[in-house]
Amino acid sequence: MRTTTGWQSAGGTELRRLPFERRDLRDDDIAVRVDYCGVCHSDLHALQGLTGKPTEGMVPGHEFTGTVTEVGPSVTDFAVGDRVAVGTIVDSCGKCAMCQAGQENFCLEGGVNTYGGTDRIDGTVTKGGYSREYVLRDKFAYRLPDGLDPAAAAPLLCAGITTWEAMRAAGVGPGSKVAVAGLGGLGHLAVKFAAALGAEVTVLSRTPDKLDDARRLGATDLVVTSDEAQLRQSAWRFDLVLDTIPGPHELSPLVDLLTLDGTLSVLGYPLQEPAPLIKLVYGRKKVTSSGTGGRRGTAEMLAFAAERGVVADVEVLPSGRVGEALERLARGDVRYRFVLDLADLG
Repeated sequence: MRTTTGWQSAGGTELRRLPFERRDLRDDDIAVRVDYCGVCHSDLHALQGLTGKPTEGMVPGHEFTGTVTEVGPSVTDFAVGDRVAVGTIVDSCGKCAMCQAGQENFCLEGGVNTYGGTDRIDGTVTKGGYSREYVLRDKFAYRLPDGLDPAAAAPLLCAGITTWEAMRAAGVGPGSKVAVAGLGGLGHLAVKFAAALGAEVTVLSRTPDKLDDARRLGATDLVVTSDEAQLRQSAWRFDLVLDTIPGPHELSPLVDLLTLDGTLSVLGYPLQEPAPLIKLVYGRKKVTSSGTGGRRGTAEMLAFAAERGVVADVEVLPSGRVGEALERLARGDVRYRFVLDLADLG
């Protein structure tokens, strides 16, 4: 075994800096020095016990970039010194229909989550990227394209691929009308990606104060959802509504904004009940969701991001301020993604 240092929960949202063990490298493993790790709202949900994962001993973090420090004997795609990115899935069976389709995130035998998952070989619980080193199968690391800033690119591996996957499934492209509900970590990347794909993008927000940001990110309009008149004017308007709101809320008003055969994709808080079916009948509307992405989609997303210069708007903090990041995230005090710099772990 090898020892690293990370931020670990004793049960709840308070994290402590502690040493813990990683496995020795298997033949197809790489060791990665974690340089930057995004702070996702699902990290907060997990620490609060909302995702069903045990919180005691949890080391969160599932969107990070870093540098390869060691490779197993059968690894040929990476070498020491390579820049890499790692997302929410670090292993799968590789044989089922979903894995064969490039959707390892939906592995029928169960994909292995970056933290709080169960290793397929030794049965240990995975610990995440709020740490100085991570060990994983080489097939689940991605070469970080040249030109992408490693701190700003880290959130692409969760927030980015989650919104990208939903848009690709919906066929978003030139002429599509896309609305993004919630302008946070997921939402601001959804706006950037949708605009880069050629869609007409509108932000849905409870207040008008994000109009300038919405336009800077690529949106052409903002609808204030607390204004009933604006909601009525936007009824039957959008092909796709990407719901990135990270807490419980009503879905029915978002369904009302969909056009014929439109889709509401619930990404930010898929723990709640869907809209009443009668809401979907009138217009053949659909409510769906998306759980991160597979290897094929993630590689495609990273290549597109590099080509179009799409990265997250981030506030970088030393990892020693992780408690501050989680507290501020809980009250929405970030534009638009916290990223931890793990250099202070030594």
